[in-house]
Amino acid sequence: MAAQEAINVVNNKNDLQFEVNLNGELAYIKYQYYKKDIAFMHTVVPDAFRGKGIGGAMAVVALAFAKDQHRKIMLYCPFVSKYVKEHAEYHSLVDTDYHPSFKLGKA
Repeated sequence: MAAQEAINVVNNKNDLQFEVNLNGELAYIKYQYYKKDIAFMHTVVPDAFRGKGIGGAMAVVALAFAKDQHRKIMLYCPFVSKYVKEHAEYHSLVDTDYHPSFKLGKA
């Protein structure tokens, strides 16, 4: 999968995950709703597909979904947490009641 190829990320609302079908294998970011937030729980990308931007593509779609839904995010998944920390444009989505370091600008 070339970096230029479009990565088709689907929000599987039944399984509460953003997913990409990779020739029969599934990459996904699991989420759940908690109070007024969306909590990102876990990311899985099959070994054969790592390093190809799939996780990042799923994170972008997942974070856009949270923004479109006017929901703050909770970061339990290390991958999504790192992604948000590295992309300041998403810091405003973080629920600082649960992640106070973002409130202090120490993300």
